[in-house]
Amino acid sequence: MGNVPRLFVTSDIARDGFVALDEGQAKYLSRVMRLKKGDAVRVFNGRDGEWRSEIDMIEGRSVLVKARERLKDQAATMPLTLLFAPLKKTRTDFVVEKATEMGVARIIPVMTDYTQASRVREDRLEKIALEAAEQTERMDIPRVDRAQALFAAIADLEDHTTVLFCDEAGDDASRAWGGDSGRAAPMVDVLTRLGDGAGAILVGPEGGFSPAEREHLRALPHVEPVTLGPRILRAETAVVAALALWQAIRGDWTGTLPDPAEDKTP
Repeated sequence: MGNVPRLFVTSDIARDGFVALDEGQAKYLSRVMRLKKGDAVRVFNGRDGEWRSEIDMIEGRSVLVKARERLKDQAATMPLTLLFAPLKKTRTDFVVEKATEMGVARIIPVMTDYTQASRVREDRLEKIALEAAEQTERMDIPRVDRAQALFAAIADLEDHTTVLFCDEAGDDASRAWGGDSGRAAPMVDVLTRLGDGAGAILVGPEGGFSPAEREHLRALPHVEPVTLGPRILRAETAVVAALALWQAIRGDWTGTLPDPAEDKTP
């Protein structure tokens, strides 16, 4: 089924039910893929699983498909949120795309003292997340929030969410990146000792967090400072590295998935 177009839809899906595609999807199927009535497509909505469907009507800018067979049951979403400081346009796009591929449930751009980007287009990020989910066989679309101030975003998380704060600095203000004192524990060690429950990963901008932000973050309950190693990573690299560690130790790379009925994603 890999060569059969896969599309996210918002309407409910049931056997022999009809689903109307939006104008962009209709144009893609008819003009780009040059599909015709009776051709197969796959549709999913993040609730009802993935369905093999066929084009029932294709006319101008309108396409109607009919659901025939459920190919996959709905899977639970990993209870993980990514908070990241927006970067320059293409690098922010990269972060959202890779976070979607890696299974993040919620993406929150956060404005910090050293954030370089002053404007974030949530509609653009939502489109990137949707396309990444369609292409990577993901069964849902992550929630993309509007940009928020750092501490407002943390306060908005689900109660008792553990925030892994990627902190590569030390406490010595007279030395580059704070010297060796006050360093965070390796992320692997922190993940290994954490219990179950919702989690969030916080990655700052180029240049890291300001001293005031570091002090405030370390004083918050449920915030765990972590390091990603001895080298200073680019912000987008840090996002991918942190998500890979989470997936390998606590996520669905371990081969254990939560029950969708018990999903408590924020």
